[in-house]
Amino acid sequence: MPRVQRKLLESGQVAPEFELAGLDGKTHTLNNVLKEGPAVLVFYKNTCPVCQYALPFLERLYQSPSKGDARVFGVSQDGARDTKEFAGEFGLSFPMLMDESSKGYPASNEYGISHVPSIFLVETNGKVAMGWDGFSKADMESLGRRLSTEIFRPNEDVPSWKAG
Repeated sequence: MPRVQRKLLESGQVAPEFELAGLDGKTHTLNNVLKEGPAVLVFYKNTCPVCQYALPFLERLYQSPSKGDARVFGVSQDGARDTKEFAGEFGLSFPMLMDESSKGYPASNEYGISHVPSIFLVETNGKVAMGWDGFSKADMESLGRRLSTEIFRPNEDVPSWKAG
């Protein structure tokens, strides 16, 4: 049966439930993630240069005490070993979930991912508040404002956009 191509989730849509293994050895569901507060989900692939550029900025968000109860989760399209190496190389400490090819990328397909990185802010009610793919400085700044955090440093030279 042919797969139906899905469109990237948009603001206002309900985020699909997922059940993904984490690098921490636990299984994570969206429902459990949202019990702790809003979630920033960043779908990525280790070999993607734009992902390598964007994810360290999301680490800043993760580390910011002013973000309140919002949390950041990487949703890796690679295996656990490669994901762990990637996190180490790029200084990422936020939780990583595995959405692997061997399982057919279940979360990526449900969220309509066709390009990485794809980033979503999901509110505790399960609705997508923001979603985009690629690197957009304006969208990252908007995300930071929503979470009361400055993602970029003053006078930091950051391009306005990079394709995913």
